[in-house]
Amino acid sequence: MSDQLELYDVTIIGGGPAGMYTAFYSGMRDLKTKLIEARDELGGRVLIYPEKMIWDVGGLPPTLGRQLLEQMIRQAKTFDPTIVLGQQIVSYDRQADGTFILTAASGERHWTRTVVLAIGYGILELAKLDIEGADRFEVTNLHYTVQELEEFRGKRVLISGGGDSAVDWANALEPIASSLTVVHRRDQFGGHERNVKRMKESSASVRTPYTVESLHSGNGTTIDEVTIAHAETGERERIAVDAVIVNHGLRYNFGPIREWGLDMGDWHANVSSKMETNIPGIFAAGDFVKHDSKVHLIAGTFNDAILALNSAKVYLDP
Repeated sequence: MSDQLELYDVTIIGGGPAGMYTAFYSGMRDLKTKLIEARDELGGRVLIYPEKMIWDVGGLPPTLGRQLLEQMIRQAKTFDPTIVLGQQIVSYDRQADGTFILTAASGERHWTRTVVLAIGYGILELAKLDIEGADRFEVTNLHYTVQELEEFRGKRVLISGGGDSAVDWANALEPIASSLTVVHRRDQFGGHERNVKRMKESSASVRTPYTVESLHSGNGTTIDEVTIAHAETGERERIAVDAVIVNHGLRYNFGPIREWGLDMGDWHANVSSKMETNIPGIFAAGDFVKHDSKVHLIAGTFNDAILALNSAKVYLDP
């Protein structure tokens, strides 16, 4: 089968920030490069948060996710790597000469000398609000991501969640919403301290420790009010709303890659300081990896990508 395929030096699985920067740096090292992404577009997790402000990339002021992606995609294509979209790689076979045949769920095959896994947390699904019947409001005013900030201008907005994205959305929406309520089940918020402080010092009503208990609709199609409940006392309160945004994190699924024999924990692959997995010739970068100096920021992902690609280069040409 390999005789019918074009051989690449490096094949990157995953088209998020880690994969795209690996593709760029692989071109810098003059390696023949292919990038394979399961979705029909590049961007990875950042695609979920196009209006989220990205704060941690060196040399850039705070930048919207969609703007950063535009620049990263352009950068990834600098040295004309082969980019394959819409293929989920499910298995690999090592050949007698040490190369790999990668096989997609749809049957397509790819031949490569090394592999860099940049799959993040695998197939991502937004964690939905665990309230019966909530899904019927998803076509009107129940949101799990913010695609356009202007959609919420002048509205009474309630955000449920306390992670980094929920805090960023609160800070972005507070100046344009007519009122903003942030509900979180714990007193502590995720995200950087400066952003949490900014949210708490704004006009937003921050309610902790509270959870969203029920949704109320007068017409059956849009949410008019939300009942929140104190996590400790059970005390309830109804809040009038025009829009509800839920940020309860993501559900992760690595799929068949768990069967590859990689040294993995629940949500990561264990790698060396050089981004080497336990399988020779397979390296990893980004949110998928765990190592002693791991930094879960896009800036840290870039460093992982460089280390993984450099290790692949040494593997190819010791």
